[in-house]
Order: sequence, then C-alpha cells, then structure tokens
Amino acid sequence: MTKEKAQARREHLNRMRDEQRRKERRAALLMWGAGGAVVVLLVAVVAYYLVNERAATSLDNVVTAKYAGSQHTQTKVTYKENPPMGGEHNPAWQNCGIYEQPINNENAVHSMEHGAVWITYQPDLPKAEVDKLRELASKDYMLLSPYPGLPSKIVASSWNNQLKLDSANDGRLPRFITKYKNGRDTPELGASCSGGVGTTTAEAPIPETAPSQPPGAPDGSAAPSDAPATDAPATDAPATDAPVPSPTPAP
Repeated sequence: MTKEKAQARREHLNRMRDEQRRKERRAALLMWGAGGAVVVLLVAVVAYYLVNERAATSLDNVVTAKYAGSQHTQTKVTYKENPPMGGEHNPAWQNCGIYEQPINNENAVHSMEHGAVWITYQPDLPKAEVDKLRELASKDYMLLSPYPGLPSKIVASSWNNQLKLDSANDGRLPRFITKYKNGRDTPELGASCSGGVGTTTAEAPIPETAPSQPPGAPDGSAAPSDAPATDAPATDAPATDAPVPSPTPAP
C-alpha cells in the first residue's frame, strides 16, 4: 500500500469515528431531552393535581361570625343568616340525627352550641344527593334536615361557621365536618347532643311570643315533668311537702 493510500485510509477511519461519536452524542441528547421532558411533564401534572385538589377541598369560602353562647329565649328568633350559625336559641337543643322534615332553627342552633354540625338542603335536592348527605350525617354530633328557602343547594353550619355548597360530593363538605364538629368555636364543648327534643317544626313550632304562665304561677315556675332537657341550672334540692319525721326517743 502506498503512502498516499495509507493516509487516505487513516483519514477515512477518523471521519467514520467522528461521525459515530456525533451520532452517539445526538442519541444521548435525545435520550436526556426526552427524559427531561417526561420529568417536566410529571412535575406539571402533579402540580396541577395538587392545585386542583387544594381548590376542591379549600375552606377559604367558609363564612364566619362572632356569636356568644348561652343566650336563651322561649320565642321565635329572627336570625341574620339563613340558615343561622349562632345567636339566641331555645333552651332545649335538637337531638342530633337525620330528619326528613324541617326542624326549628332555635333548637338546631342550641345543638350547634354543643358542637354539632347542621347540614341543611333544599327540599327538592335529588335523592342520590340526599343519600350521600345521610351517609355523612350518620355520625355523632350531626344534624341533617331539609330547609325551605335555602340560598344554595346545601349549607353546612356549625357555631360561627358556614359553607354553601352545590353538591353533596363536594370535597369541602367532609373537611368542614372534620374541622368544625366539636371545634374550637364550640361554646359548650362536650355538652350532650341527645336528651333534648326530637320534634320537627310542624310538630312543635316555636311560639312568636313567650308562653303565658298558669294562673297563680310565679315567674320562672318549674317546667312540666315531661319537658325536654335544657341548660337551665338545677336547684340544690327538690322541694317537698312531706313532714319532717320526729327524732326517735332514746331507750
């Protein structure tokens, strides 16, 4: 082989090696570029999911108030909010549970004072939605009832907190229950949510004016024996007309 041919062969081999190295670099760049794109895409998907999840379960739209507890009245109350989220209320609380008919605001507000979450819904809400609400309200310290004239399809209320919703499947509803049931705003935390009244508005409406006292009865006379439990303080001992026994003489 002549010197010229050997030189040409070496140059050809060098060109082939350079071309191979360029192909390898392009392949590596493509691989890393594709991998980087996948990583960026995954980060974007996760971020999008987290943002949407936060928006779907955020309690930023909860409306708050500053009502003090222990304000009792025997008469019907005109509340600022609809439904109410605190304020004056009946001395008897509503037994926690699921009601198929509207209940008195004044009794339900007392239950919220004890730590209950009251879920109200428009009477024409589809059955599937109501069934979902019944499932959520099947736990303790929960009230569920239809509410004519409700400003949204569903409203969740606790003492001083309220959230309006358009669906029973809204992820904010279980979060509201978890946060506000027996929450830090509860004026009488630990008080009972049973032993009160279990009647609906149609069965026992709250009177517009205070009930009149029986003739001859002093103000604040004792309630009948079948009256529901209230938060009124008990006396030290019941009154009795029984004669005091004479002491037994010593033998």
